[in-house]
Amino acid sequence: MDKIKKTLLSGKTVKLDKNSLIMAIESSCDETACAVVKGGREVIANVVASQIKVHEEYGGVIPEIAAREHLEAINIVIDETFKQAGIKGDDISAFAGTVGPGLVGCLLVGLNAAKTLALAYDKPFIGVNHLNAHLAANFIDTTLEPPFIALLVSGGHTQIIKVDSYSDMEIIGETIDDAVGEAYDKVARLIGLPYPGGPKLDKLAQEGNPHSFKLPQAKVGKYDFSFSGLKTAVLRLVKSFDGKDVPIKDICASFQECVSETLLRKVKAALEETGCRQVVLAGGVAANSEIRRKIFNLKNEGYDVYAPIMKYCTDNASMVAASAFFFNNTFDNIDVEVFSRA
Repeated sequence: MDKIKKTLLSGKTVKLDKNSLIMAIESSCDETACAVVKGGREVIANVVASQIKVHEEYGGVIPEIAAREHLEAINIVIDETFKQAGIKGDDISAFAGTVGPGLVGCLLVGLNAAKTLALAYDKPFIGVNHLNAHLAANFIDTTLEPPFIALLVSGGHTQIIKVDSYSDMEIIGETIDDAVGEAYDKVARLIGLPYPGGPKLDKLAQEGNPHSFKLPQAKVGKYDFSFSGLKTAVLRLVKSFDGKDVPIKDICASFQECVSETLLRKVKAALEETGCRQVVLAGGVAANSEIRRKIFNLKNEGYDVYAPIMKYCTDNASMVAASAFFFNNTFDNIDVEVFSRA
């Protein structure tokens, strides 16, 4: 189904259809990314320059360093995207950029680049919410359409979102403290895993017994989450071994079982109460093996389940382009400023 968008963006009326090409730029954290997507679903080019190696020695992302890395990479990434796509700026229907949430200095690099391209080629500009972009990653190479229940799990956010249409969505549940990604990284540091800890913890968990330790699930609102207590419970568990023969793999597996079971329970409650038959998994933590397995097991209960392939789970610009194409709640003013928090 084509998505026809007729709206005034940066002073220009744009009509988007299945043949429209959107070039998008994403720089909200530690990936400099640019992509060209056709009709919101077909990726023509997708380029990502990661900064993981740069930040490893610090144990996390340093905003000032990340912004400087974006400045050094942005033109190279854009040029490579044009090259891979085999097109010129005049072929683009609209340019899009991530407005927020994210690290302000990082966002400014990508957003200003997208605005500059739009002005240089006299094309419309579309500003995109980073969280909406993660949801939109599920439109890539699929026929997904609303309504659906989305579980967004990332480094900074954990939300259950009721998406009724391309223009009508509501956050019905979210974390009251740590996001899932934060919890993974903090627990990873507790047990001595290097940055980025989440994927390493996931790998170790696959080799452990998920029922070795019973860890607490916080009792909060019906669709809300809390993971700070779980983090504290893991800390106490590790200390209880007094540094001797700590069963790291079993601790990782038990932690992952607790997190994934909590997420599944909340999502099932939302599906049952709303009557929705489609569920979408999104965000960087959507690449986690156990969370992914549990959510996809909902297919056995008759639900349609969607999740991006791995390279579209983490930050990328293809999802930004898809969001610019499909979601109507975009920023239509080229003077829009970046924001750090949702």
